[in-house]
Amino acid sequence: MKVRKAVIPAAGLGTRMLPATKTVPKEMLPLVDKPAIQYLIEEAAAAGIEDILIVTNRAKSAMDDYFDYYPELETRLNQAGKDRELAEVRRAADLANIFYVRQKETRGLGHAIWRAKRFVGDEPFAVLLGDDIMRAEKPVTAQLIEVAERYNASTVGVQQVATAAISKYCSVKVEPLEERVFRVSDVVEKPRLEQIFSNYAILGRYVLTSGIFDILENLKPGYGGEIQLTDGLGQLCKQEEMVAVDFEGKRYDTGNLKGFLEATIDFSLEHPETGEWLKRFLREKAQSL
Repeated sequence: MKVRKAVIPAAGLGTRMLPATKTVPKEMLPLVDKPAIQYLIEEAAAAGIEDILIVTNRAKSAMDDYFDYYPELETRLNQAGKDRELAEVRRAADLANIFYVRQKETRGLGHAIWRAKRFVGDEPFAVLLGDDIMRAEKPVTAQLIEVAERYNASTVGVQQVATAAISKYCSVKVEPLEERVFRVSDVVEKPRLEQIFSNYAILGRYVLTSGIFDILENLKPGYGGEIQLTDGLGQLCKQEEMVAVDFEGKRYDTGNLKGFLEATIDFSLEHPETGEWLKRFLREKAQSL
């Protein structure tokens, strides 16, 4: 198994971030000095991904424009001697081969993934959910790919979640295989207390075989009346091997305001231009509260 393609579902309406997302795609909201989706593209590229498909809708053409060349701007920056800014603008366009397909109807995450069938073909592929930004020493997608290629199996990224919060996620039935790696035998989306398999929840990263597409194509609507990827995974893990990786790193849910602000603060603290200033500002602010 060699993973060289990735899919980023980004067709959601961003209702948790209104009114900002009425005209600006949530994936294009800036985390410090670049849009949130660029962190996903960078993570995928750092994991060795060559081709990336972004699943969008008709209101998200800004993403297509952003990851393209902008000759007029680049000429102006070059003439002004703004070499650093020019390099950053060009780097965004050169991160990977980026393609787009639209999800013409809002039919759920499973349907968005199914829209990638022609792009993926018969190859295994990574999935990075647009709301989930990761901060990790080793890219989370790289952690999953390493295990997927070792076991020749679909792989999901998990971490432990408090019992009180697991109903917001997908609970995974697991059996230990090695340190931080488990065999998956079942999954359940947004479980009630009596349905919880474990406190391990899937958190926005996957490596899947192309076998998922036939399952999704024939899947009936599930939770919320939508085609749920989790339901497809539940069938896939019974048809072929599936493993889970308890990945190392911190995950931010940037699809909601608090998660977005947390990510903004943490990434700002690490940024060379803002880190020291922000530390001083936060200390002064804390003293005045």
